[in-house]
Amino acid sequence: MRLGFTGDVMLGRKVDERQRHRNRPPTAVWGDELDRLRALDGLFVNLECCLSTRGERWTRTRRPFHFRADPDWAVPALVEAGVDWVSLANNHLLDFDETALLDTIDHLDDAGIAHSGAGEDEAVARETATVEVGGAGSTAEESDALRIAFVSATDNTPEFAAGESSPGTAYLDLSEEVAARETMAEVLARARETDPDLLVVSLHWGPNMVEEPPEHFRRFGRWLAERGVDLIHGHSAHVFQGVEVHDGTPICYDCGDFVDDYAVDSDLRNDRSFLFEVGVTEEGEVSELRLVPTEIDDCAVHEASRRAAEWSRSRMRELSAEFGTKFEEEDGELVLRL
Repeated sequence: MRLGFTGDVMLGRKVDERQRHRNRPPTAVWGDELDRLRALDGLFVNLECCLSTRGERWTRTRRPFHFRADPDWAVPALVEAGVDWVSLANNHLLDFDETALLDTIDHLDDAGIAHSGAGEDEAVARETATVEVGGAGSTAEESDALRIAFVSATDNTPEFAAGESSPGTAYLDLSEEVAARETMAEVLARARETDPDLLVVSLHWGPNMVEEPPEHFRRFGRWLAERGVDLIHGHSAHVFQGVEVHDGTPICYDCGDFVDDYAVDSDLRNDRSFLFEVGVTEEGEVSELRLVPTEIDDCAVHEASRRAAEWSRSRMRELSAEFGTKFEEEDGELVLRL
């Protein structure tokens, strides 16, 4: 099976305006990547906005940006691309306060899109999301479906953290390493109770526009790998970071941006990244990581131009070399066989 992972999918602000006022179909945000996304056996993204037309801008603490997308087009866009799961543990889900957060969850539930990382209280926010992809058997015993368990957390915006009886995100202070590991160990134990074929931890960690993960992120990622997590799906920096393989587990420290309207840094090139395609064997083992260069233009994702793809491949190789990771190249894509 081939599973697709992306970094930030931000459908608010100018992306939302273009969709609502230019009479574009919902799928326009996927540009020329739509067919490739649909061909995947599963698609999993970080949703960097709320899905609602309600709520008031968060004012309890300073927020320079507020991202909200109209669910009338944004939900069909996710469905039409084949998005199976989204991470909600990030620093924009409460941009329009608790009303919009709860609306987001309702819209995703109605569309049959799984989610993790936020909820009506802390216990719900830390719950595991399970997704089954593939499978053609007529009975559970005959089915070859792949059962994936997703756990999400963020170290961003502690004021958005869910409380014992209040909605919010699954906040995890990764600078407090012992406490963070204790909390995550409990979450992972519950995730394993779902008997998954594949266990994924999705982390919205660190500040913007940083090309390399700090040491305590590296220690945490390796710790997760040593505890049997099959893939670490990182995002938050708006630029992609290097890939490390530890104990056979790919650690994608940051997948960068996939769809947004952000101003482009001419050096860091936050408009360039990859579709991270993960190959999984029939036995449920990650066998390959394939990086397909992408580029954001006019608030949509596209196949990267030749020049942009060359830049992204070179930069990913450079960033990953620090971890001893060496990619092959096939048809303009970076390939890592595990």
